[in-house]
Amino acid sequence: MGGDLPRRGEGADMARSAGEASILVEGRNCWRIETADRAAVIVDAADYFVAAKQAMLAAKHCIYLLGWDFDTRMTFEPGAPTLEGPNKLGPFLRWLDRHRPEVEVYVLKWDTGALLALGRGTTPLAMLDWITSRRIHFKLDGMHPMSAAHHQKIVVVDDRLAFCGGIDMTTDRWDTRAHRDRDPRRRRPSGRRYDPWHDATVVVDGEVAAALGDLARRRWQAATGEAIVPPPARDALWPDGIVPMFHAVPVAIARTLPEHGDCAEVREIEALYLDAIAAARRSIYVESQYFASRRIAEALAARLREADGPDVVVVNPETSEGFLEEITMDTGRSRLVAFMREADVHGRFRIFSPVTAAGVPIYVHAKILVIDDRLLRVGSSNLNNRSMGFDTECDLAIEASGDTADAAVHREIARFRNGLLAEHLGVETARLDRALDEAGGSLVAAVERLRSPGRSLVPLRPKTVAALAEPFTENAFLDPERPPRPLRMLLRRIRHGARTRR
Repeated sequence: MGGDLPRRGEGADMARSAGEASILVEGRNCWRIETADRAAVIVDAADYFVAAKQAMLAAKHCIYLLGWDFDTRMTFEPGAPTLEGPNKLGPFLRWLDRHRPEVEVYVLKWDTGALLALGRGTTPLAMLDWITSRRIHFKLDGMHPMSAAHHQKIVVVDDRLAFCGGIDMTTDRWDTRAHRDRDPRRRRPSGRRYDPWHDATVVVDGEVAAALGDLARRRWQAATGEAIVPPPARDALWPDGIVPMFHAVPVAIARTLPEHGDCAEVREIEALYLDAIAAARRSIYVESQYFASRRIAEALAARLREADGPDVVVVNPETSEGFLEEITMDTGRSRLVAFMREADVHGRFRIFSPVTAAGVPIYVHAKILVIDDRLLRVGSSNLNNRSMGFDTECDLAIEASGDTADAAVHREIARFRNGLLAEHLGVETARLDRALDEAGGSLVAAVERLRSPGRSLVPLRPKTVAALAEPFTENAFLDPERPPRPLRMLLRRIRHGARTRR
């Protein structure tokens, strides 16, 4: 694949987008679309932890922390701290209680169960329940079907600023975009080093931050039965060091909610993936911790079979983290990748894993989707079945229209995607831009031209399905698309009974 390919540049994509229906539709593939005065994607936890701490230090009324996991031992700034207050999450929250008496802090963590919490080393967080004042509220959220997870990662400050994405405030997450080999700052509380970690989240302010505050209050009430009063209005809030990528831009909030109790199933995230894939013209770029969703793979395969369909580039970690994840997610991935390669009759599919300069695998935890230069989605949802209908998820999406006034949004989406690819390939973004131009806009051809020894993207060769994993993959035991049918029937009866009583 080379320069003789038909040119499929940014300007042509914008022209074809003009007048087309929007991908984002409230009530179909997103919950709400609200305006962000400013928005930016933060790549990797080094910048995110600093920005989140700055925002919490500036809080005047309330802080909501919703997460799959929190760990009081998490360090905001490894090395020499620059911000006021303690450098670890637990002591910092206690410091806020003493120094910001007007601020109420609500921490809502997925109730993983005592045994799993011990295994992950997060039991220090439970101490918050014993030492908190009336202004720090810590709850474990167990309002979900059996074996499901609350997987959202959201921070909201005063309904004015919010973060939503894939980064958990826990250990083993801190890293920089350089992903240096043996970076001495990547250490667990025990002092042991961990390998490079790639992740992303979005920071927004304005009306969309208030909407995320509303989401946080709803989930708190569902988990605890306690209602939280929204905070009063306040002045603008934005973290230092984060350059806004977008201004006055509509942002969609898409969710996954499993059927449970009086809560009906919500599959907005799955609908958004499918609608976005169907709308792609030139390229589909994905970063995900997993590649195991059957419906998403089928949608991608259908596009690959088209004679003039889009390139599909997927960036995954080399292997999943943990034994159970490896035998379920990785074996599921091996099957789906084989299915995709069979459908790839035109040679437009690639799946890669990033490595450091020394060839060490970089663990990909980011959940990113970029469609052409038109749609950018970042959130907590992975490309697995659980994220589509079984776990609780929250993603944010920004779409550029084909209007001339939206040209800056188109450019910023393309710039962000190219910056990620250049980072993974270990080259300057300008070099990737040139390679794309020389390849006629083909993402696959540009990446193949720039791959090299050292820091780069390497082809991912999924492992063969192990005999031990067969029962798990065949029965979708650990990666279900929705609660098991008997449980769904019971939930419907419970919900019907609740409505009857009301």
